[in-house]
Amino acid sequence: MAEAFYLISMAARELGLHPQTLRKYERVGLVKPARVIGSMRVYSRAELDRLRAIKHLVDELGINLAGVQRLLEVADAVQRLQPLAGEEALAGLRGRRRLAREIGRLADLLGL
Repeated sequence: MAEAFYLISMAARELGLHPQTLRKYERVGLVKPARVIGSMRVYSRAELDRLRAIKHLVDELGINLAGVQRLLEVADAVQRLQPLAGEEALAGLRGRRRLAREIGRLADLLGL
């Protein structure tokens, strides 16, 4: 089944946001919509889910965009760590080294 894509106006309507807000989120690096036919932005379902999370962090938790950026970076690092924590991945030296690198990146993000 083909993945659904949304033009900026459709994405904004579904999320209850103004298209300018989506452009701002792109400008500050929170999302990276694909571009088609020149400069038309298109958003995937995964990007809409990310935008919903951003909206929740900003609107309901009162987190500023710099804080949102940091939280999303941490969430991305955790997602990269999850598959590295399995027994198979940890069995080999290469897997343990990769896990150590990702933990180091996470620590850097957190200022540890």
